[in-house]
Formats: sequence, C-alpha cells, structure tokens
Amino acid sequence: MGTSADTCGVLGRRLIHCVLAAALACTGVLAQAAPKTGGDGVDKGYDHYLVGSSADAAPSSPPAAPASVLMGGGKDVADALKWMIGKGGGGDFVVLRASGTDGYNSYIYKMGGLDSVETLVVRTREAAGDAFVLDRVRKAEAVFIAGGDQSDYIRLWKGTPLASALQDLVARNVPIGGTSAGLAVLGEFDFSGANGTVLSSEVLANPYDPLVTLDRGFLAAHGLGGVIADSHFAARDRMGRLLGFVARLVKDRWVRTDAARGIGVDSETALLIDNGVATRVGKGSAYFLRPALAPQVCELGKPLTFRNVQVERLSAGGSFDLRTWAGSDGATAGYDVSAEAGVLTSGQQGGSAY
Repeated sequence: MGTSADTCGVLGRRLIHCVLAAALACTGVLAQAAPKTGGDGVDKGYDHYLVGSSADAAPSSPPAAPASVLMGGGKDVADALKWMIGKGGGGDFVVLRASGTDGYNSYIYKMGGLDSVETLVVRTREAAGDAFVLDRVRKAEAVFIAGGDQSDYIRLWKGTPLASALQDLVARNVPIGGTSAGLAVLGEFDFSGANGTVLSSEVLANPYDPLVTLDRGFLAAHGLGGVIADSHFAARDRMGRLLGFVARLVKDRWVRTDAARGIGVDSETALLIDNGVATRVGKGSAYFLRPALAPQVCELGKPLTFRNVQVERLSAGGSFDLRTWAGSDGATAGYDVSAEAGVLTSGQQGGSAY
C-alpha cells in the first residue's frame, strides 16, 4: 500500500523529534511536555514539568539579602520575575501550584539567566512530603507560587514538610514570590478563602461573616510580619474587605493594633521587596494600611466601625520601607479610610478609597 504525503510528513517529524530528544538528553537539557509522576508511572499526587537542565545548579554565592515579590494578579509583570532571577543569581527557578500545568516554564526560561525552570503541581498532602518534591524545592534559587485558589495551598501544604522547606528558603534569603492566590499566602496572616471569596460589602456589613476565613501559621515572607495582603485591589474594590481583615486581626488578638498591617496590590502590578524596602513595577498602585486605633465595633452580625486607618499609596517611582512603614520622600500619597457602621469613607478629595 502506498503512503500518503501527510503520513510521510508525520513520520519525518517524529524522526526529527526523536533525534532532537536524544541530543538534548545527551547534553543534560530537557524540555518536558508531559508531567512526571514518578519513575514507576504511579500517580504520586504531584506533576513535574521541566525546561532546561535537570542537574542541580550551584551558584557561587547565596543571596546577600532577603527578597520577595507580591504580584497583584492578572497579566504577569515580567520585570518582577526578571528581578527574582537576578536576586537568586540564576540557577533553578521553581514554580509551585496546586492545579494547572506548565504555563510558566517557557515564559520564564526565555527571560534568560537560568539553568532551568520547573513547575511542581502539588495536589495532595502526601505529595507535600514527597522526597522528590522537597529536594527540588530545597535546591531552588527562586520560588514563585502561581495564582489559583489559596484555600488549596493552605489545605494541602500548611503544616507539611513542603511548608517547612519554603520557610527555610526564606531564612536563607532565597527569593520567593507569588501572584493572586500566591500573594495571599505570603503574609504572616492570610485570607484563606476556605468558604469561597468575599466582597467588601459583605465584610463591612459583618466582619464575622462565614466567608471571612482568616488563617495564620502557613508561611511568612521576609518583611511581612503582621501583614495580611490582598490582590486585584482597586479593580475588585477590595479596600473595604482588607480594612475588615485588619480589624479582625486586632479584635481576635492575633496582633497588636500598632503592629497590624495590610497591603493591597493592584492587578498587573508587583511589589519588589528587597531587604524590607518595597518598590513598585507594573501598571497600578500598591496600598499600605496601618490602623491608628483599634476597631470601635467589630462583632458578629454588626456592621464594622473602624476609624482613621492610615493608607499610603505607592503609584510611581520611589520606595516604601516596610520596617518603618513610611515612603521615601514624595513617593506615596497619604490619606485615611474609615468604616462607619459598615459604610466605607475616605479622607481623599473626592472621597475615593483608592
């Protein structure tokens, strides 16, 4: 039987693919298009995708200072990821997620300066203690937690060896970042989303609404002690809910009033935190909240009253020092926001909370 031109083309492409794969394997460079689930083919609760070298990179020196990235979701901010690569000294870049596939691998690898980019999709608590997963994370020169559902991260990873490995990276000054749900778990305190998301109007009406699920003890990036962070900030009108989250932290005695902090980051925007000093990249703003007083009314079933919470908005150049909670000269615009019987007000001209 004759062979069609289409079939010949397919066979030819397969032959070329096999030759290229063999050549890449000989050089130690791999580009996995399918997940690795373990050498025996058994699903071990994680998927592993790799582009670049499978060998462990060994940068000449560890990072000199801690670095972290809070990315507000939406379109990724390439400059923030490039900054993480530089801070980590190249080497191996690990993306963590609980669902999805390898969408970041080629995107980040093409930025250059890396031996490899790999994605670990850790889908079970058992996988969060798997030796292979822990080995890849511990050897990373940078770790980025993707968007998704932060309740998955907390439910599947909190209290596991994976969480301990991540905190060890923070202690070793390895850059760590996250976007959207990944941002939500980088503060000392988290909105877990265990019962679903919640709107500002719902939090202001009842800060103890069952949707207001707060958590602590999972992970804390450097400089984010006392902080609860939120993403997609202005676009999804989240000032009211962050105000309510901060009120709850104080009311529930998780943190003293003078130590409670909130950070909101707009979509397509990132904060680069270098040894406790934050700069902004991207299209939007970042908002830094600090209460002057404890909430006046923060009770189950009652509208929130929480007055004179100080906001510093970083919208352009300059920096914000998380240690002193102050912007560099002229870098931020300062104003107050309040909740009065569940109604959000702002001291800015025109009354905008943003």
